[in-house]
Amino acid sequence: MKKFLSVALCILLLCFPVLSMVSCNTANGDVITLYVYNWGEYISDGSEGSIDVNEAFEAWYNENIGSKNGTRVEVNYSTYSSNEDLYAKITSEAVNYDVIVPSDYMVQRLKDEGYLAPLNYDNIPNVENILPEFRGENAYYDEGNVYSVPYLYGMIGIIYNTTMVDPEDEDIGSWSLMWDEDYTGNILQFNNSRDAFGTAQYYLGVDVNEATEEQWRDALDLLKEQKKIVQGYVMDEIFNKMENGSAAIAAYYAGDYLAMYEENNDLEFFYPEEGTNLYVDAMCIPKSSENKEIAEHYINFMLSEEAAIANAEYTYYASPNKLVVESEEYREYMSEIKDDAYEKMYPSDSVKATSYENLTEDKLVLLNSLWEELKSDIEIGIGIYIICGVIIAFLLFMFISSILKKQSKKKLYEDP
Repeated sequence: MKKFLSVALCILLLCFPVLSMVSCNTANGDVITLYVYNWGEYISDGSEGSIDVNEAFEAWYNENIGSKNGTRVEVNYSTYSSNEDLYAKITSEAVNYDVIVPSDYMVQRLKDEGYLAPLNYDNIPNVENILPEFRGENAYYDEGNVYSVPYLYGMIGIIYNTTMVDPEDEDIGSWSLMWDEDYTGNILQFNNSRDAFGTAQYYLGVDVNEATEEQWRDALDLLKEQKKIVQGYVMDEIFNKMENGSAAIAAYYAGDYLAMYEENNDLEFFYPEEGTNLYVDAMCIPKSSENKEIAEHYINFMLSEEAAIANAEYTYYASPNKLVVESEEYREYMSEIKDDAYEKMYPSDSVKATSYENLTEDKLVLLNSLWEELKSDIEIGIGIYIICGVIIAFLLFMFISSILKKQSKKKLYEDP
């Protein structure tokens, strides 16, 4: 009898969390978790007086849709630091996400490989807020926006610390600043293959999309040359390093420059004269999503005026949304950050820029191989020479000692 009661009690305890959840759901509606995967520091999150747009979406959905169908939504928001990290996670199929925000070339790759779901625009009427130059046939990575909706965009440039870099340095304005030996140990390079190779290819005047294998290897040689003077390869770590002055020069995204400038007014920024990358980050729904319709409502919400302006103000990235671009309040907000902040993010056509396209399979294999070669290649420095010198000196000492011992023994035997 005691054994029966013990078993019954165990079953009851095991069932209790389930019963509690059912009870909670009955009272408040079925809770649906929407999994959103985005870049770090890339959404208005409620800090520093901003709007928490994820919470705002939850409130909107629960009031306007959930209250009618007996559901509640909760956003589970997580971040990544590069397109390549995102690709690895999505293609592993170990985790299901509902909304992701890859860059243009990665949208194209995920689309071509069958990882994205086509969008139902009946649930995304706010797509009309996107400027014409960013949608339809102008969406070079997803013509017609079948699988994606633009979120934010920008260009890559070079950030430098004016207290560590001579403002009269003739390399300012060019990619050559990233290879200037005067700043050895104070240069930061991208820790992702496409952007890192892009810096070298633009510097060499090479087409980043049509480069031959020989030109890719030329870019590798240039990056190997740079590796001798680079402090490190970084992504999100760049914020601390540039803000606290532990590095002098870095290639990075324009919007993030303004975020760093807020913390360190000694920082400046320029778009290299040789050309640079223009990118669009777009919202997509993976084919594995279990909440596609809610994900489409989420995308639509991010295109609304309040959310779009909040995200543009928080991230400082350029917005493809006309409600943002046409907002006088937004322009004033940007000018308060820095006098030329708006011009930095929305530069004139004089800036030479191109977009990355998805590479062919053989070029992707080549890029991955070259990237591994760059990261694993160990340059022989002064320390290695010192170690080699010590080893040689030790071997020479042992050799001489051995000879002296033999001579000593020989002399001992020869003496009467």
